[in-house]
Amino acid sequence: MDVGLLKELLERVRDGSVDVDEGLERLKNLPFEDIGFASIDHHRHLRRGFPEVIYGRRKKVEHIIKIMEKMVEQEENVLVTRLSEAKARVIKKDFPKSEYHPDARILTVTGRPIEKKGKGTVLIISAGTADIPVAEEAFITTQFMGNDVKALHDVGVSGLHRILENRDVIMGASVIIVVAGMEGALPSIVGGLVDRPVIAVPTSAGYGASFGGISALLGMLNSCSSGVTVVNIDNGFGAGYAASLINRV
Repeated sequence: MDVGLLKELLERVRDGSVDVDEGLERLKNLPFEDIGFASIDHHRHLRRGFPEVIYGRRKKVEHIIKIMEKMVEQEENVLVTRLSEAKARVIKKDFPKSEYHPDARILTVTGRPIEKKGKGTVLIISAGTADIPVAEEAFITTQFMGNDVKALHDVGVSGLHRILENRDVIMGASVIIVVAGMEGALPSIVGGLVDRPVIAVPTSAGYGASFGGISALLGMLNSCSSGVTVVNIDNGFGAGYAASLINRV
């Protein structure tokens, strides 16, 4: 439940269109609801401005569905990350209006219009096409959190002219997420061109000595471009969430 819904409920109790018992029933699961295998944090939107997010990997699909049902009862929009296509097909039987984004491995339920909270545009840049799934996770997360989002794909450092050709697009963004594997050099390039926050996302794309993204991670952590912030390997969701918080300021 977010601030707007809570105010609306209290106003309806005050004017008598909702009786006290019904209002109490709606509020009794704040701050969280214990359903045995999960404690659902319905208070998170009030505290942080965004509902709890469901991590789909390794969760039983019936558990995911039950958590989603409880969130929808509270009129919360739902974001499920790291969800396989097989699980998504099962979930869509219970939530036919849900939308699955296969590249991002994200499923969303948008029962209420998404409020635009971002003050500018978030730009997602991916170095190569192998990095697109992580970039898409960042894109869908950022968009779902109420931001205008643009994407720029396959502009890695092996063809530096591609990033320079898009300098106007880059300079028009308020926050930039740069997704790259291999040696992870692209965030340093972008960070050296702009005066705005750059969030670097290392990916596990690369050959043997990339060590599943560790080479890119270390390269980004040691960036010579001041102010580049780094999230975990393949963590497009974390980058999108951080960019959204920054874009509200």
